Amino acid sequence: MVTQWFKSGSPWIWMTGGAVSISLISVLGLLAMIAWKGLSFFWPSEVVQLELQGSVAKQTVIGEIYDRELVPKSRIEATGVDLSHYEKDELERLLIKTGNREYVDLDFRWVLETDIQSRTAPAALAVFERSKNGNFYGYVEQVFKDGEVITENKVEVLYELVERAVELNDQALDLQNGDIGHINYELERLRLKEKAYQLDNELTDERVAELAQARAELRAEYSELEKQLFALRKEAKRDQVTVKDMRGEVVTLPLYQVLDVWFPNDMGFFAKLGHYFAQLGKFVSDDPREANTEGGVFPAIFGTVFMVLLMAVIVTPFGVVAAIYLHEYAAKNAVTKMIRIAVINLAGVPSIVYGVFGLGFFVYMLGGSIDQLFYPESSPSPVFGTPGVIWSALTLAILTLPVVIVSTEEGLSRIPSTVRHGSLALGATKAETLWRIIIPMASPAIMTGLILAVARAAGEVAPLMLVGVVKMAPTLPLDGNFPYVHLDRKFMHLGFHIYDVGFQSPNVEAARPLVYATAFLLVSVIIALNITAIGIRNHLREKFRALEH
Repeated sequence: MVTQWFKSGSPWIWMTGGAVSISLISVLGLLAMIAWKGLSFFWPSEVVQLELQGSVAKQTVIGEIYDRELVPKSRIEATGVDLSHYEKDELERLLIKTGNREYVDLDFRWVLETDIQSRTAPAALAVFERSKNGNFYGYVEQVFKDGEVITENKVEVLYELVERAVELNDQALDLQNGDIGHINYELERLRLKEKAYQLDNELTDERVAELAQARAELRAEYSELEKQLFALRKEAKRDQVTVKDMRGEVVTLPLYQVLDVWFPNDMGFFAKLGHYFAQLGKFVSDDPREANTEGGVFPAIFGTVFMVLLMAVIVTPFGVVAAIYLHEYAAKNAVTKMIRIAVINLAGVPSIVYGVFGLGFFVYMLGGSIDQLFYPESSPSPVFGTPGVIWSALTLAILTLPVVIVSTEEGLSRIPSTVRHGSLALGATKAETLWRIIIPMASPAIMTGLILAVARAAGEVAPLMLVGVVKMAPTLPLDGNFPYVHLDRKFMHLGFHIYDVGFQSPNVEAARPLVYATAFLLVSVIIALNITAIGIRNHLREKFRALEH
């Protein structure tokens, strides 16, 4: 009976199903863990006030409980702390985020449970999110509006003033990065244009006068915009708030440095839920701050998606053409076999090797040659002869090329030869057969190769560190300045952002939840790209299913 059961193949089906189930559960569990550790960071945590005395001097600590752990009593005693009165073998210690970075040595500190004399969560405790120096915790003392003290409804007025300051700062930033940035860009283009005339010995008096007039017009416009910028900044600096911190000192916070304020201990569930989604939205849409440990990751999201799409546009035609040649035109000989072996072996080359190749060939050789031929006026500053998004896309296109070639060849091999013979017998040329029948029937396999290529390229970091990715990119590869798409610019990437925040951050504890949040966001971007490609593949499969019969 058992022998017949094994011969029937049922055990192998159950084993395969069990392995798939375990793998699926593991993947979902990993994603759930990353999502929980990352997304819970944006929930407004309770702010506690601890009165400490014992192994430390009597003091007050205000902050958020970030973590807690049990440590052996002997380990604490080894540091010189007297715990003779403590009977248990282990004691708990809390990691408190105290903020107020400019007034304390560290904005994270460990607190032993034996030192806690009292623990409260007053409703009046406020959290100020600032553009620099992190969060500030304390009690609101006075609110100043245009130099006058607000005596009634000061919390409501504080919300309004913070919102006003944020709006003015956003207007100033838009003006600085938009119109003023455009003028600086045009002034740089005029400088390069003048240098090009000099190199070609074509800098006549008329051209000098023309360039001077263009500069004068731009500088006059710049002067007007600069006045608007200074006026906006002056308006944003109008209001202030005084806060009593955990030292008992009253600190004045200018509201132009405050991005948001909330009272987490006084918030209900729905208020916390609204604040949670607001913080999550800012994380996705804002630029990073404080060495990437604060703020959002929008430039990294944009850079990742832009680079992957550019890579897909490059790798798809080359991979499909190479596969068509190998399967439809190349003779079945030793040379073809060697080419296929080489293509397969390319898939096993470490990605950092592709980065070194991209740096040497694309950046220095190809990019340097382009600069010498088309941008001599930019010398010694390189244009394309430096790492950029185009070289990153090309490097990853070569890295993922074997995947597209192999997948496309598999799709071509599944098409019956009778289809080709029937098309040729009806008078179609080989090119027409390929274009109208073979490629449409193989399009689902092409999309499968593209899905695999996108999934790998989106998660690569090592080669990008050599050919274009940076910690902080001042501008996006896409903006309102001609030619609008700037493929020579460096860019930010979610994978590199995870590496930088997790391993290069000066504030490890503050960076830890951002690592999880960014990792979950990277997985979400990859899943979104793959789902889009899978949808297109399924549509193509249904569209050309009739050609198989």
